Amino acid sequence: MSQLRSAYLFLYNLVQASGWALSLFRIFSNLSSSKSTNGAFSSAGELICILQSLAFLEVIHGAVGIVPSGVLLPLMQWGGRTHFLFAIVRRIQVVQELPSVFITFVAWGVSEVIRYPHYALYCIGSLPKWITLIRYNAFIVLYPIGVFPGEMWLMYQALPFIKKENLYADSLPFSYYNFMLLLLFCYPFLWLKLYLHLFKQRRTKLGKQEKKKRS
Repeated sequence: MSQLRSAYLFLYNLVQASGWALSLFRIFSNLSSSKSTNGAFSSAGELICILQSLAFLEVIHGAVGIVPSGVLLPLMQWGGRTHFLFAIVRRIQVVQELPSVFITFVAWGVSEVIRYPHYALYCIGSLPKWITLIRYNAFIVLYPIGVFPGEMWLMYQALPFIKKENLYADSLPFSYYNFMLLLLFCYPFLWLKLYLHLFKQRRTKLGKQEKKKRS
């Protein structure tokens, strides 16, 4: 059973790593040809939506105990990204060409082409130390970039359209515009919880490497 679990997790992380690498390739190919950041969603948005939908498996992995991540933090991250992608960017065409989409997708993509190969190699017991170092240091820069000039800035830019069109008024029993205002207020606090958790993981993982070196 342990071998089967490792094989499954290796395959899952390999698929995600390949998908995010392809997404980055498409984004930068478009940037190179158009000399503009406007095409980030048109070039890779649908693929990123598929990868993000597939990432719900990570919540299930934690729930059933095949990985030690638990449920709350993976669900928070998955929920935040999924709402951003499907409820805002995919739904509101006028924001799809904003630079904040490019910033978000690049920050997500670079972090994921580090994170998923790290997990995949860990599953097969062949994890170089340098990948662990990159995994637990790159997020320090990438995570704030993805959230502040990326996700939060785009959500703020989408507010006038949401208000003008009274978005989701026919399907929600509350004002989506007011919900977005509340979400923007809460977002930094929710982000900080996840960010500090990553620092806790960093101390644990890199601390283990230091102990191995000394021994």
